[in-house]
Amino acid sequence: MNEKDAVYEGPIVITKTGKGFFSYDPEQEDLFIPAEAIAGAFPGDLVKVSITGSYVDPKTREKRKTGKVVEIVSRTREMFVGKLVQEDGRTLLIPDWKKMYVPFAVTGENLPLGHKVVVRFKGWEKDAPYPWGEVSEVIGLAGVHETEMRALALSQGFSSDFPPAVIAEAKKLEEEGDALLAREAASSGRRDFRGVPTFTIDPADAKDFDDALSVRALDDGDVEVGIHIADVSFFVRPGTATDNEARHRATSVYLVDRTIPMLPHVLSTNLCSLNPNVDRLSMSAVFVLDKDATVKERWFGETVIHSDKRFTYEEAQSVLDTQEGPMLTELNTLRALAGNMRKRRIAQGALEFDTAEVKIELDNTGKPIAIRLKERKETSLLIEDFMLLANVAVAEELSLHGKKNNNAPSVYRIHDAPNAERILNLAAFLKVLGYDLPVGPSGEVKGPALNLLLSQTKGKPEEYLVKMAVLRSMAKAVYATKNTGHFGLAFPHYTNFTSPIRRYPDVLVHRMLKHYVASTFVSKKEMEEFDRLAEHSSEREVAAAEAERDSIKMKQVEFMAEKIGQEFDAVISGVTDRGLYVEEKETRADGMIRVSAIGDDYFVYDEKRYRLVGERTKKTYALGDPVRVRLSAARIQERELDFELVASPIKNS
Repeated sequence: MNEKDAVYEGPIVITKTGKGFFSYDPEQEDLFIPAEAIAGAFPGDLVKVSITGSYVDPKTREKRKTGKVVEIVSRTREMFVGKLVQEDGRTLLIPDWKKMYVPFAVTGENLPLGHKVVVRFKGWEKDAPYPWGEVSEVIGLAGVHETEMRALALSQGFSSDFPPAVIAEAKKLEEEGDALLAREAASSGRRDFRGVPTFTIDPADAKDFDDALSVRALDDGDVEVGIHIADVSFFVRPGTATDNEARHRATSVYLVDRTIPMLPHVLSTNLCSLNPNVDRLSMSAVFVLDKDATVKERWFGETVIHSDKRFTYEEAQSVLDTQEGPMLTELNTLRALAGNMRKRRIAQGALEFDTAEVKIELDNTGKPIAIRLKERKETSLLIEDFMLLANVAVAEELSLHGKKNNNAPSVYRIHDAPNAERILNLAAFLKVLGYDLPVGPSGEVKGPALNLLLSQTKGKPEEYLVKMAVLRSMAKAVYATKNTGHFGLAFPHYTNFTSPIRRYPDVLVHRMLKHYVASTFVSKKEMEEFDRLAEHSSEREVAAAEAERDSIKMKQVEFMAEKIGQEFDAVISGVTDRGLYVEEKETRADGMIRVSAIGDDYFVYDEKRYRLVGERTKKTYALGDPVRVRLSAARIQERELDFELVASPIKNS
């Protein structure tokens, strides 16, 4: 078949200027889709595209193939959140979704200008300048904290409100749940851990507790560690409204001022949550470990526990630091075991990325009054080590049983090895900086080599630059039914088992594990749904992460808005042909220095070396360079900051 007669199907990428790009062959450069050939597609829509010819990029003079959209197969979204404005005699919705390249014409009576609303897309007539839609929900006046937080969540498809059928089921559980739990706890079908020292360790502001640890010394010197996870699947059964809604949401969302839970509160903070001083149902992975943290035995199954203590990370850390306080023996035991597991994991090639997170403090009106970097406690790492132990063991168990059951699928958490081309580009870039990254002939790289590189740059001026370059070369972790291993953690088997209150894939994993432990049949219908549910959960996870990032960014911009004209120390966090992205060191707020404001020169974008180079002066600005900047503008609604360059290291290419 002639290439120009072929039709390709896949998602389309569209820039803010309305130009499209379409991947039709992994070995070829993406097709360029001119604005006039997009045919009303929105970013991410599933489309059919044909090749039309070629064009020459006016900047780079590179030639690339062009295409046109011949059919929109499905829309990535049909509900849009934004602000209603009046422009040229018509009412328009300015979408909050930054990927959307056009506003929407909005029809209806008494439209609330200046308010944030949800608009349902209705169509885009040929030759019309804009798509059009109707208001389906009024959120509130733009700029108000409550309005903006709700708008952030709704723009990604998340709502705090549960459907009436879910509310009805939750009300019934409020009335009957405690008795149901007590009857199950009293049954002989569960292994009883209520007499074993058990506790939770979580952030100070946590409301739901997915996981608890029990510790028991054995007569032969070994240690039994129980990793007990909330038995959500006992309460959330297939076919119920609660299960259907949890599938749809797929994840909880954590904004700066609230949690939008996957499950109703009666489950997420009460019946399922492993609260202290009450009996709770759990699914457990129980290990017998020697002093080197080598697994000698493991067991999986339904349990009943009674948490003796709810620690915050800080409280547990204080016990370890002072060697005084509750559960001291148990915490010391876990610390020693976790340290051995961590050393072994790093030696096997698990990547060590230490990226700072910000904590934003709000007053009672939602105004940001302080921004701090979260300090990662040893106790946080300790919990992570034992959750990894459980996740790996459960993944191995699922894989083993799956093979025995005609390769029955499950849900795994996979992380592919980095793309070969990206790694080869990374190695070439590092060589310029004086670092040698060992890369195989086909572009393969091993975790220990990356860890060595990261350790070599620690504390050096180029540390940030190298860390970001490595991160950008990595694939993204996703859910899948076919296990291909987890490159970043250096595990051949990995799944998510430990957070079923906030992740639907974990609920699926619990159900599968229960089937295998009880040697019961997994229905064909259940298994057929796994592919779709894995893909949907991956999509919802990305949407939740975007909502969370946007809420942080909005409050960072709001916090900085009162500091226009002030100077800050920053680092160049991104480089494009449009300018430099910089990150302020104290708050981690980021913004842009436009290329036109950098200096009296014409700057050329060197993509492979992450830098801009002055054509006349040869002065360079590269990813990771420290700079002194002045805040020139803050646009809270757009979540954008503009900076001016005050001073930077003088470097020539």
